[in-house]
Amino acid sequence: MQIKKSQKASLEDKKFTYLLMGFVLVLSICFVALEWTEKEVTKYEVVDQDFLIEDEIEIQQTSQDITPPPPPPPVQEVQVLNVVEDNVETEHVEIKTEDTQEEVVIAPPVEQVVEEEEEEETVFMIVESMPEFPGGNAALFKYLSENVKYPVIAQENGIQGKVICQFVVGKDGSVSDVQVVRSGGDASLDKEAVRVVKSLPKFTPGKQRGKPVKVKYTVPVNFKLQ
Repeated sequence: MQIKKSQKASLEDKKFTYLLMGFVLVLSICFVALEWTEKEVTKYEVVDQDFLIEDEIEIQQTSQDITPPPPPPPVQEVQVLNVVEDNVETEHVEIKTEDTQEEVVIAPPVEQVVEEEEEEETVFMIVESMPEFPGGNAALFKYLSENVKYPVIAQENGIQGKVICQFVVGKDGSVSDVQVVRSGGDASLDKEAVRVVKSLPKFTPGKQRGKPVKVKYTVPVNFKLQ
């Protein structure tokens, strides 16, 4: 025998509706709980502003330094002039001065010695009349070939090369400031070339506008094994 129920008495149809209503109610309660806060209200007493201003004014007035008044100016003594008639005799006062009759000797003016600044001498590269070795360039290269001593170390290692030296020919023709412009490939060759160039005799100095000047001069020194 089956039990029959009416469709109106069945609660399965309204189960989903009740479930949604429950969710809404729970969310409402959570929202109200989160938003519920207690705010403290503080009361401020009204302060009389006039009273504070008066206190500040009194404090400012008492803190100021009181400067004393300036002293009165000194009283000037007034000299009284006694008017004397012409017939009355007056005392004769002698006035002494410190001036003495001494001869004043005036020293002659001292001449100021002005030191002339030495002008820096310019070293020229090219001048109207270039320096010249006694006998010309042929004599110069002959002197170098006869006086050069080939370094032993360079000979043993078979080192050859050309050393270009630059030096300054002074106003008197002397050789100075010898430098190696281009190396011959070995320090011994450079050292020997500088030694020979320093031993050169005096040149005929170079001239610019008829006056002897310092001129830079370049000469090659060849090192070649036979």
